[in-house]
Amino acid sequence: MDSALPKKPSRKRLYTEEQRARRDATRWTLVQGILAPLQFLAFGISLALVLRFLWTGDGYTAATVSILVKTGFLYVIMVTGAIWEKVVFGQYLFAPAFFWEDVFSFGVIALHTAYLWALFTGQPANVQMFVALAAYTTYVINAGQFLWKLRMARKDAEAEIRSGTSGGVPA
Repeated sequence: MDSALPKKPSRKRLYTEEQRARRDATRWTLVQGILAPLQFLAFGISLALVLRFLWTGDGYTAATVSILVKTGFLYVIMVTGAIWEKVVFGQYLFAPAFFWEDVFSFGVIALHTAYLWALFTGQPANVQMFVALAAYTTYVINAGQFLWKLRMARKDAEAEIRSGTSGGVPA
């Protein structure tokens, strides 16, 4: 009876078998795996320092240094992520599997760069901090996009184990 029911269309796998093999073999996967949580830690600390400054007016220098550290992590992870994407997908950015994450990443980078502009052109401290908060908001959304993709990749791997296939080909 189940065979008469329409089958739920399966979504396209995030990685082909070859791409997954390249992902698992490249050192850039490890680099991304180390940098991403470090960037998140820098974000958390910086967010607390920025909010402290906005609430109390104290700690401008600490907040500023923390934003610069967070922004440095962002730039490094963007460059190394582009290298990872080239190794895995054959192009530096906008591979179909990560197209929208890459598009949104440019917004994140633009806002972090706008913070640098605000800092280096001497904009008022509150303006600098609010630009940083806008950058951080987009960062959280973008991090969520990447975490969702990581979850999808894990679900793909679990489905392949359950079905006894590898990369969509019977084992």
